Amino acid sequence: MTATAPAPYPARARATALLPRLALVLAALLATLFTTAGPAAAHAALTASDPQDGAVVATAPAQITLSFSEQVAMGDDSIRVMDPQGKRVDTGELRDMCSGSVIRYGTALHSGLPNGTYTVAWQAVSADSHPISGAFTFSIGAPSATSVALPTQKVGGGPVGIAYGIARYAAYAGFTVLVGGAAFILLCWRRGSAERPLQKLVVRGWVTLTAATLAMLVLRTPYTGSGKFADAFDLDGLKAVLDTKTGASFLSRLLLLGAAALFVAVLFGAYARRQKVSPDLTGADGFEGRAEDEKETSDLAFGLGIGGTVVAGGIAATWALSEHASTGIQPAIAMPADILHLLAMATWLGGLTALLIALHKVPDIERDAVQRFSRVAFVSVLVLAVTGVYQSWRQVGSWSALTGTSYGRLLLIKVALVAVLIGVAYLSRKWTARLGEVRAEEPAKLLAGADVSRETATGTSANNSAEAGAAGEAEAVEGAEGAGSHAADSDPKRAAQLARQRAAREKARETRVRDADPGRAGLRRSVLAEAGVAVVLLAVTTVLTSTEPGRAVEQEAGRGGAATTAVPNRPVKITLPFETGGQNGKGTVRLELDPGRVGANTLHLFADGPDGKPMDLPEVKIAFTLPAKEIGPLPLTPDRAAAGHWTASGVQLPLAGEWRIDVTVRTSDIDQTTVQKNVKIG
Repeated sequence: MTATAPAPYPARARATALLPRLALVLAALLATLFTTAGPAAAHAALTASDPQDGAVVATAPAQITLSFSEQVAMGDDSIRVMDPQGKRVDTGELRDMCSGSVIRYGTALHSGLPNGTYTVAWQAVSADSHPISGAFTFSIGAPSATSVALPTQKVGGGPVGIAYGIARYAAYAGFTVLVGGAAFILLCWRRGSAERPLQKLVVRGWVTLTAATLAMLVLRTPYTGSGKFADAFDLDGLKAVLDTKTGASFLSRLLLLGAAALFVAVLFGAYARRQKVSPDLTGADGFEGRAEDEKETSDLAFGLGIGGTVVAGGIAATWALSEHASTGIQPAIAMPADILHLLAMATWLGGLTALLIALHKVPDIERDAVQRFSRVAFVSVLVLAVTGVYQSWRQVGSWSALTGTSYGRLLLIKVALVAVLIGVAYLSRKWTARLGEVRAEEPAKLLAGADVSRETATGTSANNSAEAGAAGEAEAVEGAEGAGSHAADSDPKRAAQLARQRAAREKARETRVRDADPGRAGLRRSVLAEAGVAVVLLAVTTVLTSTEPGRAVEQEAGRGGAATTAVPNRPVKITLPFETGGQNGKGTVRLELDPGRVGANTLHLFADGPDGKPMDLPEVKIAFTLPAKEIGPLPLTPDRAAAGHWTASGVQLPLAGEWRIDVTVRTSDIDQTTVQKNVKIG
């Protein structure tokens, strides 16, 4: 009779047709995510406050303002001001005072505040999704005792911070196993899609990533806020999180994980069934049927490859578009590089995990599959090296940042771990070559399982007798099983006992097959060592993603160094001689700026004639300019307090640096001049 090719499964056909459409939809989603991610700088820092830390003001300020180096996200409760008794004295309403490149927020204070020391505590979320916080004090009238203690724990720390960090690690691990396991099956060992251990591995990776993403979503409110687990159930807080860039990335990741579930269902459903089906077709029709079946399987594999790549790239983008890669310099290059870095890491380390499971649970994995993974791993390491070097330069920028910051030191540890991992991988390649030699010489021994001892036995009568006895014992066991199967129908205990016996024999057979090849055993040990190093490497990577980049640390240190070069803890005082050219056109102006720091200052200007007596001028004007930041001139007209004396309060200097002060004096209707001097403001 002529054999015919099996009819295509309708479900498979639908799945094959669906995957290209899914790829287009996910590509559009990925493009949308890219277009909504704007450049910013990493890890914002507080650059100024009004009043300043430790300042003593004569009268109660109407508001508190904070200036930041980069854009931050703040809410109504982000700035809190407490009096000496710990009672809040702010209105609880956030004021957005940003203008151009100046990032400033504030909150109003209640009127009639008494003298004493007040505490300002603030928290915000920087553009790279990491929370920042701080606190300082100022005094009205004179310092006093206060019952408010400055917080020692930064936002994002404590038990909630630990839980969030664990969820972050689990998310990276789940992504690595999900993507790497699927890539190992499609690129290296397609028959593995029908193997239960690999199916469990990939599904567990999906479950881990989904659960970790949900955990980070609900923990985001207490992680960036109060630090209390109870706030995880705050629906208003959850809604606020979803309105942020980080919340949008979590939501996008969950949607992409829904698409990943469809991918996994097709991979371990229709595609896995095709790996099991091997029809014995003969004749012309049989060969045509086999060719058609192989073509359909190849088309399904191609669709899975395209769809899986888009889904994996989209999930990786949810990290790249919300963390370090989306901030700092060259974000348009850094985000694609970060996506490639994550995909290469997952393909290498996740594939390594899949190979370890296969070597342990599926002893008859083909040598070609191991060799294909060796080539895939090599390409992944190359991609990791190129993207890693670029990201390291971008986030560190200098040798001092590499060796003198926490980020740089963690990066050196990561590089060392990668070097160790590559060294162990080299040993695995040697075992892979040896595995090939053994398989080539003794293919029957590796596939025969329980029959290995019979193939290697000599013709001695003792061995023959032992073999015959073993065979008789096996037949007896099988006979007992056959007889016991009827009794098992009515005896559940007997059925369970027979099931345990079968499982034990199967386990023993797998062990004999696995241990029969010394090359395979050596490869399994080296891959296990690689996996152990990979676990530590993933932990270091997780910590690295939540650490402030070395370049940003050095920039903040530079701002701090500029501040310390200003005249410390005393007003800025300058004396400028002037001459307008007219009658009584000569004299001297003395300017005092108190405290001479970033933020609000009080200005006093005195004019003296050549005889040293106060000189009453028709008009005095002042301007402040910061050329390095292209700020100013900021004009100021002081109020006349007395003959030869002018004052101004609340003179705002937003940034530290070398400011130029221009003083314009007019001695008559037509005679005036401008004198200037540079001063350093901290």
